[in-house]
Amino acid sequence: MIAFNTNKMKKYTTIICALFLSFAFTSNAQQTPAPKQSEAISIEGATAHLGNGEVIENSLVMFEGGKLTFVGYANQKIARKGTIIDAKNKHLYPGFIAPSKALGLIEVNAVRATNDQDEIGEIIPHVRSLIAYNSESKLVESMRPNGVLIGQITPNGGRISGTSSIVQFDAWNWEDAAIKVDDGIHLNWPTTFRKGQWWIGEPKGFIPNKEYQKQVDKVLNFISNAEAYGKSSAKEINPAFTAFQGVLNGSQKLYVYANGEKEIIDAITRLKKEKIAELVLVGGYEAHKTASLLINNNVPVLVQFTHNLPSFEDDDYDLPYKLPKLLVDAGLLVGIQNGAASNFQTRNLPFYAGQAAGQGLDKEVALQLISGNTAKILGIDSMYGTIEIGKSATLFISSGDALDMRTNQLSHAFIDGRNISLETHQTKLWKRYMKKYNGK
Repeated sequence: MIAFNTNKMKKYTTIICALFLSFAFTSNAQQTPAPKQSEAISIEGATAHLGNGEVIENSLVMFEGGKLTFVGYANQKIARKGTIIDAKNKHLYPGFIAPSKALGLIEVNAVRATNDQDEIGEIIPHVRSLIAYNSESKLVESMRPNGVLIGQITPNGGRISGTSSIVQFDAWNWEDAAIKVDDGIHLNWPTTFRKGQWWIGEPKGFIPNKEYQKQVDKVLNFISNAEAYGKSSAKEINPAFTAFQGVLNGSQKLYVYANGEKEIIDAITRLKKEKIAELVLVGGYEAHKTASLLINNNVPVLVQFTHNLPSFEDDDYDLPYKLPKLLVDAGLLVGIQNGAASNFQTRNLPFYAGQAAGQGLDKEVALQLISGNTAKILGIDSMYGTIEIGKSATLFISSGDALDMRTNQLSHAFIDGRNISLETHQTKLWKRYMKKYNGK
């Protein structure tokens, strides 16, 4: 009979498990973040789309220390600095910005341990998405090859979901990723209609929400109480009321999710009565019907994504496709967000803008919907969203039109001047199986 040393077996088992987990982690982890820019870079010959409506043919763009130092024409007599990238016949774009998404907060929907996009409670403005952000998420990594380099990490669920932050998509951790911390709070405005619960005998489809006014009153009561709390000298700390003070004093934005005409009108008029200065409408399916109200109250729109179907039978069949153009033509400041689509579909952000261009919107204006305009709406336009001297060198080079999925093929991408990797688990799988099917 063979005798085993139990302690040794436990030790060996622990070592083997540790080695296995280490291998699994290193083989599946995100690409190592790029180091800080160490020398100047000059990109020459590209058609530069600046993100503010301007285009420079045969451009010269230089940056150093993570900041843009020159943006102009390549035929100008100016010394090139550092590494020179020949981008002739290619296109240069600012990094695209994805607002209002839970990227990095959820990895696999079916695995509860990877889901941090929602917390218990209905009114939880004090829940901060940033501290739960996973910078090594494979979903985050997969955004970069399409030019989506920045995102607003946003919690979901409840009536007031929590507080978002804005990050760049190449970092070791949330501290390194953060661009703007706690930029705003997200409010899901009640709906006048809700889906019928057919399993308890209600009709299928949409039915009137009899609790609508009660739900609105609950939101407004919370805001009133938070305002009173801010003016009081109460010693007991209320986390929810404390978190909402930034919205009340204008240092944070309130992102209001509403789609129907009545909901939009109610939300804007009631919240403006509460003297909330910084409002952003998110979704806005019927925002074109309330354009004058939004303009008069200086409310921009993060409109829902274009790869969608009409919500109602009597809507124009192409309403989701042309909605961004309708809002731009009305004079609104507009950005595009991914709406209720899955997080992974955020990589299609440039193609949503391309579809808006296909509905008659000028191509450079469509580009602004995911770059310069979105940066303005999120309040990061002093450093991001456009290619301008003094701003962050967050940009990429594409072999063709970045708004066309056939030609959006990146050769280089930079975040704050750092030359980031475009390798992802998807590109690795593509290379692996291309060899298999090519017989190599």
